[in-house]
Amino acid sequence: MRFAMWSGPRNLSTVMMYAFGARNDFAVMDEPFYAPYLAESGITHPMIDEVLAAHETDPARVADSCRSGGNPHLYMKHMPHHMLPSFPMDWAGDCVNVHLIRHPARVIASYAAKREAPTLEDIGFVQQTQVYNQLGGIVIDSTDVRARPEVMLRALCAAIDLSFDPAMLQWASGPRAEDGIWAQHWYGAVHQSTGFSGAEGPLPDVPPALQSLLEAALPHYSGLHERRLSP
Repeated sequence: MRFAMWSGPRNLSTVMMYAFGARNDFAVMDEPFYAPYLAESGITHPMIDEVLAAHETDPARVADSCRSGGNPHLYMKHMPHHMLPSFPMDWAGDCVNVHLIRHPARVIASYAAKREAPTLEDIGFVQQTQVYNQLGGIVIDSTDVRARPEVMLRALCAAIDLSFDPAMLQWASGPRAEDGIWAQHWYGAVHQSTGFSGAEGPLPDVPPALQSLLEAALPHYSGLHERRLSP
């Protein structure tokens, strides 16, 4: 099985990668198109020089690696906004495609704490709708996973005809060998974790300067939220 998890940033995506990586039957890939995206888009991100030096920047070569198998399964963490129009997408056609969503108020609050003045392009909601419309697949909401991790992981495994493994609920703290080099900037909280951190609280307040961003992202979130997997 080749499993493509599509998610915007600050959305439980690294935790989900760690959960599947805790299984003995999965190899994992961490945002393989991130370096090609940075190289071609010209956008400035934290640690851009290190990312470009450490990771493959040719999207065709990255696509080839995404066509490979796993151990016996391959879990790929992808961000929709990394898939620029010129990048190959044919490799995803026969993957199990799952779309991980999170309320944009939570995404914006978390992202703004790591990178100033996020844009709609940065948080990926428009692109996630586009990828869903192109590939279809299963939608899961990170709020549901945080509230009932075992229940939702069992439901997800059942939906893709995969046996549930209790190892998905716990892992050793610290970084993983599969982490992208950017982990030292973005993954601090995950590296301190040994499992899912429990239900989320009320939605955070979004500052006035980012209200228009929230309003632009909400329709995309709501459209996918209506299709989310229920246990």
